Amino acid sequence: MIRIGILIPNDYRLLSVAAILDVFEAANKVYEVAQKPLPFEINLFQVADAHQPVLEVFHGHAVSKADNSSIVDLILVPAFSTDNMQFTIGKNRAYLPWLNGQFQKGARIATFCTGVFLLAASGLLNGKVATTHVDACPAFSAAFPEVILRGDKTVTQDGRLYTSGGSTSTFHLLLYLVQQYCNRDVAVKIAKIFAIDMDRQRQSYFSTFQPLRNHNDTLVAMVQQKIESNYQEAETIEELIKDIPSSRRNVLRRFKQITGIPPIEYLQQIRIEAAKKLLEQTNQHMGEVIFSSGYNDPKAFRRIFRKIVGMTPTAYREKFQAN
Repeated sequence: MIRIGILIPNDYRLLSVAAILDVFEAANKVYEVAQKPLPFEINLFQVADAHQPVLEVFHGHAVSKADNSSIVDLILVPAFSTDNMQFTIGKNRAYLPWLNGQFQKGARIATFCTGVFLLAASGLLNGKVATTHVDACPAFSAAFPEVILRGDKTVTQDGRLYTSGGSTSTFHLLLYLVQQYCNRDVAVKIAKIFAIDMDRQRQSYFSTFQPLRNHNDTLVAMVQQKIESNYQEAETIEELIKDIPSSRRNVLRRFKQITGIPPIEYLQQIRIEAAKKLLEQTNQHMGEVIFSSGYNDPKAFRRIFRKIVGMTPTAYREKFQAN
């Protein structure tokens, strides 16, 4: 029997914890109906601290203290519900030694959506592949540059570490884990119970580019404003930053350090976001969309759009246009 440990940290997202519980309870039910030994022992863990009350029971499950006496095969870290991720991670730092200790003992760790921020804060993800909610990617990249972020991925596995993208991607990682610990037949049954499309690999088209604003670098802010105000007319990044009172090298270095991406990628993201809105909200011909979003070369536009969004402009319009 696999001993799983679900964390109940500060600022956890209830929906995330509920999804984790529901799926593993459903997997156990499949085995119970078949009169087979249950595959999972479900445990909930919490570190006692000054930020939240110590729970004894959570939705019918006993809550144990996360300490050195705990032995867990698979740790599950839910998403967070917060507007200040840095503050929330600070409130949950007491979990970091426990995560590191369990990993050293051989445990696997899976995080869901923004739960990856806590795992990254432990240092265990340095040099490893991870994903998170697409809209949280810029903040994650800035906070943890040593992690290899694959924000377009729905699910990642790097050794004994697993991560998932945003919201419904939680179910894709849960199915992935059920398949690994049980088999594909059980995973298919769970997918049918929860009406989940299996094997979705990408989440790019759910992304909304949200430029990082909460920084105090005036030079970077000037470049951001230049790009956002002139993305339709600008030919090159050099043209946009020519009046910035600093060397090109310094501008590029500081911009990537603060935002997590270079200026040219920032420009592409701004342009593609503008194109997405036009595709969603208007009936403009594709040529008009391309021109209005700052591109003159249709082939270049379609290539960059597909790279960033994960599908063609036409497919995106068909999927998201309000009729």
